[in-house]
Amino acid sequence: MRKFWNFSQTDSEGRTLFLDGAISDETWWGDEITPKLFRDELESGSGDITVWINSPGGDVFAAAQIYNMLKEYAGKVTVKIDGIAASAASVVAMSGDEVYMSPVANMMIHNPATIAMAIICCCLNRL
Repeated sequence: MRKFWNFSQTDSEGRTLFLDGAISDETWWGDEITPKLFRDELESGSGDITVWINSPGGDVFAAAQIYNMLKEYAGKVTVKIDGIAASAASVVAMSGDEVYMSPVANMMIHNPATIAMAIICCCLNRL
């Protein structure tokens, strides 16, 4: 499994979480381990967290769960967008107590895409 996140201890003031690349481009739910691994790493330390985001988006369900985990985190969460926070990454970006964006960064927000199909079978010979 290739992780799309990386935690690092910066100093006594807190930790840094880097979200680079697609959110869950390989798996999130399929192995049932990834959400627990992310939560375990999030909860393995204490103090404030700075989240750096440079992501084109990805799995909206993974992003929603990451959003919820960060919102429930005991420390202060500061989000910094230094490249792009598009699609599902914009969901994670909203988890911050404070959100900062570089003047040359981009955020793309959209409604989730869905497909609705209806199959209508008309038997003309029965009319």
